[in-house]
Amino acid sequence: MNKSRKALAALALAGLVLLPAALLALWAEPPDLIRVAANYTAKSVCSNAFIAKRDPSEVLAADVQAPGHPILKLMRVTVDRTTGVVRAGLFGFIGGGLAVARSNVGCAAMPDGRLDAARADVAPVPATGPEPLQRDLIVTVPALQDVIANDALAGPGMRAIVVMNHGRLVAERYGRGFGPATPQLGWSMTKSVTAGLIGLLVKDGRLALDQPAGPAGGRSTIADLLSMTSGLEFNEGYGTVSDVTRMLYLEPDMAGFAASKPSIHPPGEAWSYSSGTAVILARIFQDAAGPDAISYVRQRLFAPLGMLSAVMETDEKGTLVGSSYMYATPRDWARYGQMLAQDGLWQGQEILPPGYVAMMSTPVAASGGDYGHGMVWRRLTHDDAPPAVPDAAHDLPADTFWMSGHDGQYVAIVPSRQLVVVRMGLTPEHDHYRPEPLVAAALRAVR
Repeated sequence: MNKSRKALAALALAGLVLLPAALLALWAEPPDLIRVAANYTAKSVCSNAFIAKRDPSEVLAADVQAPGHPILKLMRVTVDRTTGVVRAGLFGFIGGGLAVARSNVGCAAMPDGRLDAARADVAPVPATGPEPLQRDLIVTVPALQDVIANDALAGPGMRAIVVMNHGRLVAERYGRGFGPATPQLGWSMTKSVTAGLIGLLVKDGRLALDQPAGPAGGRSTIADLLSMTSGLEFNEGYGTVSDVTRMLYLEPDMAGFAASKPSIHPPGEAWSYSSGTAVILARIFQDAAGPDAISYVRQRLFAPLGMLSAVMETDEKGTLVGSSYMYATPRDWARYGQMLAQDGLWQGQEILPPGYVAMMSTPVAASGGDYGHGMVWRRLTHDDAPPAVPDAAHDLPADTFWMSGHDGQYVAIVPSRQLVVVRMGLTPEHDHYRPEPLVAAALRAVR
């Protein structure tokens, strides 16, 4: 017994000695997985605190730790509201997670830690304030209220449902802690907005779809990038250190990183979903739009649509993260969807050039018909279901197309019925949620 106790005591002593040494080693040279987790935590908390005005501790617990990788449960954050700086790390000090809020462009992860270079531009994002509800007269459709109140149709983790019919707001529902004035992250729905930005420059004659993408896009054209057929290598896997997580959380110049990937297929030959492609397009947009590109976005897209809440964030180097990082209220996401449903028109004003939305929603053959030529989905695929399940199986019109984002963000656009359904939330794939029944029920309710 004495020998056993001595052995246990020795092991405990060794642990006390080795643990600080191990933590010191992790602090000095954290693995990339910990760095990704730390920067993801800092960026998520920063954007939600300064754009959505949510409580940082609630964001950490609900958005970062609850649904995420086990390592995220060990993350701790500090928020400096005076400077707009958010720090995060394993146990609070390992991983060097850093994000900063900057005026008009939301928050940026700072993977190289160079706050001194960014401080001149550091400023908390101005509050959007309550959205003026008089702009959105709600024309109540009683049958729709039953649809959106159905928890099975809304799905687990629902944070917002907004339905527009013929340009009128006809129903909305919000999850606890969210409301009409709360901007929400669209994740990859941002890609569809980036496609719209390219369309603005096509309309202005500054870009052409068949022109070479230039050094950033390898041998591809802008059309190849929009259809995800650039041929550039890009690993879109999540949950580990992949091309997409490295780009978003370890690379200060996201477009430069994406453009550095080798070409593995001739352009136009193979379809491969790539957030890197969307960031390259955002860089092409900014280069063509010029030094006032951020103002151009607001004046030419957000302001005409009345999207007062919309913020598309940039990376550390100032490139719009056109793959993943746009925040807007669900009503404003619906406005963008309604503009697409109206073939690029808004209240009689031509936003996108004639035929551009039709191009966006035309299926890419190499995708098996799932994806459109302008970064929209023609039919949704799910990790837990056979690919290319047709929307027709859910009794949806043939012209239905989708904006779709990580963790349950959807905008369904049905031009023939002039119906737009926004569904947002925190709904990981393992919850097996599908939005098609919600849209089908909404269509039946407004007949």
